[in-house]
Amino acid sequence: MKEIVVPNDLAAAKKPEREILEEIKRCGYCENTTFAVKLALEEAMTNAFRHGNKCDPSKHIIVRYLVTSERIEIEINDEGEGFEPEKVPDPTLPENIDRPHGRGIMLMRSYLDKVEYAAGGHSVRLVKFKA
Repeated sequence: MKEIVVPNDLAAAKKPEREILEEIKRCGYCENTTFAVKLALEEAMTNAFRHGNKCDPSKHIIVRYLVTSERIEIEINDEGEGFEPEKVPDPTLPENIDRPHGRGIMLMRSYLDKVEYAAGGHSVRLVKFKA
């Protein structure tokens, strides 16, 4: 796995995104897969920046990734307090429609084959298999 450590800054978060998307294209993934991974990666990076690291510029986001001809695997770690994914409200329930939380997680789960949280919510693992 390759590793990139970036400052807790959304502009800096574009560096790993560019590198990962370049590798995805080199491995011959289709446009739909590339779009799905890009969207999920943006959500995960934004969550690490905003919710995990609380926009703190002294913290970092660590991205580890592996792109092969069979699968794309990305792990994103923040330096925040963590969270319990199962306690995030379901954004599709009527009482949560106006609440902004949970949509990114739902989006990642709908576009990818696996979304797994570890380390008390400090780490998310994203996996997409080649169709």
